[in-house]
Amino acid sequence: MLVMKFGGTSVESAAAIERVAGIVKGRLPRHPVVVVSAMGKTTNKLLAIAQTAVQGKREDYIRQIQDLRDFHSREARQVVPLSERAELDRNLDDHFQELMELVKGIAVIGELTPRSIDAISSYGERLSSYIVTLAFNHFGLPAIHLDSRKVIVTDHRHTQAAPLFPETYRRLDATIPALAVDRVVVMGGFIAATEEGVTSTLGRGGSDFTASIVGAGIGAEAIEIWTDVDGMLTADPTIMPGGHRVKSISFAEAAELAYFGAKVLHPATVIPAIERNIPVMILNSRRPEVAGTVIVANPVPCRNAVKSIACKRNITLVNIQSSRMFMAHGFLRRIFEVFDRCETPVDMIATSEVSVSLTIENAARLPEITSALSEFSEVSTEPDQAIVCLVGENIRHTPGVAASVFQALRNVNVRMISQGASLLNLGVVVAGKDVRAAVEALHTEFFTDPDPEVFD
Repeated sequence: MLVMKFGGTSVESAAAIERVAGIVKGRLPRHPVVVVSAMGKTTNKLLAIAQTAVQGKREDYIRQIQDLRDFHSREARQVVPLSERAELDRNLDDHFQELMELVKGIAVIGELTPRSIDAISSYGERLSSYIVTLAFNHFGLPAIHLDSRKVIVTDHRHTQAAPLFPETYRRLDATIPALAVDRVVVMGGFIAATEEGVTSTLGRGGSDFTASIVGAGIGAEAIEIWTDVDGMLTADPTIMPGGHRVKSISFAEAAELAYFGAKVLHPATVIPAIERNIPVMILNSRRPEVAGTVIVANPVPCRNAVKSIACKRNITLVNIQSSRMFMAHGFLRRIFEVFDRCETPVDMIATSEVSVSLTIENAARLPEITSALSEFSEVSTEPDQAIVCLVGENIRHTPGVAASVFQALRNVNVRMISQGASLLNLGVVVAGKDVRAAVEALHTEFFTDPDPEVFD
């Protein structure tokens, strides 16, 4: 069996869904299981509807819901045969009536909880997976819809739930192989449910994670992540177009890139794949002839020190200094107790005896954090920073990488550097306005002679 995940841009319209059907048809002998994201920007639109409801703008949220229904109906009717139109309309009516009632309840309460956010944002994948199933049947692909909430079981941390793997794997193995014998199983990514059946989600971008969970649960031969780029590139194309495609990369390198901002892959995606040693492919649904990127345990050896450059923008740098606890133990412990209490993860850290600089991505509780830290230290913060991260397994074995980085960044003010915490990366913090210049300079430094066995 093969797991194929298609992102929002791959199913954003009738034309895109027809393109997906053609790709899946070419893999029918491998018994594909298809995981789809919400169509286009549907999740963003659903969350906007929820915010409008909280603000009590009844006419606005009614209009937004109607617009969203019209969009799904318009695109679906182009890929669903006339004989199925009545069933399609009934299903859309049921989903959007249910959504309307939920939104009305939120408007009455005037509050949006994590549980209600999950309930509302789940409609995107619920609708897209149903529509894609009907479309596959229309295009000659025997397909069956499977509600992911029946087989992906999570804890109760709504909006970022963690899978309960033993029970999830048991349900997947008991359900999907029998269905996939003679049909294409279509599921919505991102969505799941607690053991009590309450809708939960795996966090934004969680459809990749769903595909990896399903692949591990059914023992798939491979997991394909279909998106709108040709694979993993040597630099973020939104920052620096024209990077090289990375043909093969290790699980560890891919995870590091995803964590430090590579949007092509969800950070948690590779974890189940690593555990079951299942290859992961990154492919372009608009250019299916391109070989993409393969992520495996032991990729092709590379003579370049660096595989790719990732960026994480909108970072806040927090500088903490203590004079009162000079040469006293417990300083770091007290700092990290604050971040733990505020449930705020730290990305990078640099320390000396009495001072610490660190970066955080989520600044929602920054006032609370700085207040608590100020009780025993002097604190300053610098918003709008960015982490630029070089990733590659050869970094640990190549002398002079740090020297090359600083030579390349001689005209960029580097606020912080981290090497050694991970054997795979070297990260620097620069001002947000300097990201493009930093990435271009580093790319020129490390990719003037890319290994043709690894880069295209």
